[in-house]
Amino acid sequence: MADTHSVAQENEDEAGTDEVGADEFKTLYLECLQLIERLHRRFLDVVKGELDRLGIADVSNVQSLILYAIGDSEMSVGELTTRGYYLGSNVTYNLKKLVENGYLEQERSEYDRRSFRIRLSDKGLELRDTIDGLLRRHVGEFDRGLFGAGDIQSINDTLNRLERFWSDEIRFGVR
Repeated sequence: MADTHSVAQENEDEAGTDEVGADEFKTLYLECLQLIERLHRRFLDVVKGELDRLGIADVSNVQSLILYAIGDSEMSVGELTTRGYYLGSNVTYNLKKLVENGYLEQERSEYDRRSFRIRLSDKGLELRDTIDGLLRRHVGEFDRGLFGAGDIQSINDTLNRLERFWSDEIRFGVR
């Protein structure tokens, strides 16, 4: 009976890990996590390179991506944090710098005098368009065969499933 349970457990483990052992799957999972982090840093480096190339020194790569996330919207800091997954203390500092350097305009909310509404200034809109141009260039390169829409969709689907898994871990803990 114990042998049957062991075989069943092995089959269950294999089914959940696409026919590789648990140790190998763990190695693949850790490699995935490292790659996600490395890709994020690399993309920030790409944005920094674009800012340097254009001689833009009064905004950081992270700040320019915050501007891109705001886009044409007007929102509160809380909304930006929720929508962009930026850390609260970091986003507050970055928004302060963006206001100081003329990329953002802010005004007190009429409904809650403790909070501010933010929107891009003309200078901020110009930088947002620059970042959009960078992304469009990337898409143009992808169209030359590096990635297809199906490839990107598959990556997005997988990362969304991973995000849901982690969200469930946070909400419900160990199963």
